[in-house]
Amino acid sequence: MLGSTHGTLTTDFRARVEACGESPRTAVHSSAAPSADDAVPLDVSGRPLHADVPDLDRFFRPESVAVIGASDAEGRPNTGITRQLIAWAERVGARIHPVHPTRPTVFGLTCHASVADLPEQVDLAVLLVADPLPVIEELAETKVKFAVAFASGFAETGDAGAAAQERLGAAVRGSGLRLLGPNTNLNAFEQFREDLDGPAIALITQSGHQGRPVYTLQELGIRLSHWAPTGNEADLETSDFISYFAEQPEVGAIACYVEGLKDGRSFLLAADRAARNGVPVVAVKVGRTETGARMAASHTGKLTGADTVVDAAMRQFGVIRVDGLDELQDTAALLARARKPEADGVVVYSISGGTGAHFSDLATEAGLTLPTLSQAKQDELHQWIPGYLNVANPVDNGGHPVGDWRGRKIIDAILADPEVGVLICPITGPFPPMSDKLAQDLVDAAEQSDKLVCVIWGSPVGTEDAYRTTLLGSSRVATFRTFGNCITAVRAYLGHHRFTAGYRSPFEDAPRTPSPSYRKAQALMRPAQQLSEHAAKQLLRAYGIRVPREQLVTSAAAAVRAAGLVGYPVVMKASGPQLGHKTELGLVKIGLTSASQIRDAYRELTDIARYENVPLDGILVCQMVERGVEMVVGVTQDDLFGPTVTVGLGGVLVEVLHDAAVRVPPFGEDQARAMLRELRGHALLEGVRGAPPADVDALVEVVLRIQRMALELGDELSELDINPLMVLPRGQGAVALDALAICR
Repeated sequence: MLGSTHGTLTTDFRARVEACGESPRTAVHSSAAPSADDAVPLDVSGRPLHADVPDLDRFFRPESVAVIGASDAEGRPNTGITRQLIAWAERVGARIHPVHPTRPTVFGLTCHASVADLPEQVDLAVLLVADPLPVIEELAETKVKFAVAFASGFAETGDAGAAAQERLGAAVRGSGLRLLGPNTNLNAFEQFREDLDGPAIALITQSGHQGRPVYTLQELGIRLSHWAPTGNEADLETSDFISYFAEQPEVGAIACYVEGLKDGRSFLLAADRAARNGVPVVAVKVGRTETGARMAASHTGKLTGADTVVDAAMRQFGVIRVDGLDELQDTAALLARARKPEADGVVVYSISGGTGAHFSDLATEAGLTLPTLSQAKQDELHQWIPGYLNVANPVDNGGHPVGDWRGRKIIDAILADPEVGVLICPITGPFPPMSDKLAQDLVDAAEQSDKLVCVIWGSPVGTEDAYRTTLLGSSRVATFRTFGNCITAVRAYLGHHRFTAGYRSPFEDAPRTPSPSYRKAQALMRPAQQLSEHAAKQLLRAYGIRVPREQLVTSAAAAVRAAGLVGYPVVMKASGPQLGHKTELGLVKIGLTSASQIRDAYRELTDIARYENVPLDGILVCQMVERGVEMVVGVTQDDLFGPTVTVGLGGVLVEVLHDAAVRVPPFGEDQARAMLRELRGHALLEGVRGAPPADVDALVEVVLRIQRMALELGDELSELDINPLMVLPRGQGAVALDALAICR
């Protein structure tokens, strides 16, 4: 991990924040409702396009604090909390007012019988009471800005607790009072070291103990500026704190432990604000498994959301998801402190060929770029490294020089390469004096370079002077204890800067007024019904999505005439509002080439429908489209994020391979293309085994049109499934061969 830092990093980070185009302070909104002139813009579905950033300055730095239920009686839980709050208030320069109905003083401070008796309007009230609701109502009347409720027994306990929490939230809404909790703790009032400088980590946790590993980074010289323990989030939530921290000039990275998201849209707006300001957000989000999701719900009483959607939404808005608390602390520390990379290339420098090869395999597998050093650079390195050793990358020095200046020359030469942005040196264990000299040379070189230098100190002991003093004492070297954490952090570091360098908020281009397509589509919607294939295809036509030439007929003679107009060969399919998987019922006939086949197929399809008691609106006679790549594109409703768009391999492959990518609207063309690159079967679109490349541009256009449909019909469309969407050879477009739509 990076050690203590110098003021130059603070200046560098401030410049990065200010370069985003708005002052960190002027961009922060009041927690009060906006005026009509400052109303937050809405998208076409009536959802906000900007995060409403609460002004939390008075929460973290209040001028006056009331402690409701304060105590100094020995052995009482409230006594220890009161003592800690008094110490915290002294550190932040706040006046503290104990409140208790039967105590004249608490720890020598005048105690007031009720909130109404307070000598001044307070910024923050801390509630040490079992039932906070009556006090919340009283605080709201007295215009207190913030309150913290520690009490448990709310949504984490079941339906009755959830109802009590809703009453608590209702008492806060519209009052001007903002509430942290319930079921929170004292983490917001921890003592932070003030002797550390440089960009800091701001921490958000829903379970306080899960933030301890990040908090203890201070002992390694990593600065922490804030800790927000959000608890059950009856009011203030993770998104509020992300938005606020993203505006604070001292914050270099935001580290989150998230059990459940209160509102998916708010989370995306907060992540968007952080991305626009270039502030990395690193998150552990539990709920990847059914067991984890169940435990998270029991603890916080919130939806965890379908994890595939959560994962995709985080990637879409640049949130770096990690699995463990050790990864959270290492990745957040690196992203908070390291300068912007000058190149993406990673060079591995080691004293052992085996170590270099092992680490290089892992790094390459993880997607890091390890460029082969130029022949000129290799020749330069061989001035100080024996010629029989490989220095192409990884660079094997055979044993770092100890007795002279050559070691530093090697490191400087690597860092001088324009393709190199990161130098990583795995030191698998202490081997004095070589490991001591190597550590010192790396630190000295890093101090003279703007490029990132990482060291993996593999010793399980961790008491060695080279580690504790030389490496951790450096402001410029990032030190890790494991290969995996180093790779995770470096990948996140390079990925974050690539992402933010070209980032444009998708909310900027989100549609704000309905399109002509929407008005056409709305007339086709049937509330709480599944549309027939014919009606679903009309819905697609309304949004400019191509479907085959087809006619809906109700007689064999009409079917023969339709086949002549559509053109042989044709496909015949039953069409009805209750039909899903038609093929399984034998309600699809393909490759029909004559009038007699048409008549026979019509009779057979209608007979099956009568036997299965399936109502039809007719039989579709469709153009047969054979040559292309079958894809699926669809819309589903997520409990957290609302409408989501999915694209994947179509036909039966979607059920067998589950090869699909998801995005949450709004998103642009770059994200639509990124979805396709995520597919394991992406190579099929490029053309394999002699097949021509598919019309990817047409596929992207369909995805974007479906996204528009999802945004405009979000409250009316429960599900849409185009399967298959036949993507024809390049330049020929894409055709929706089948479609299913379910209205809300």
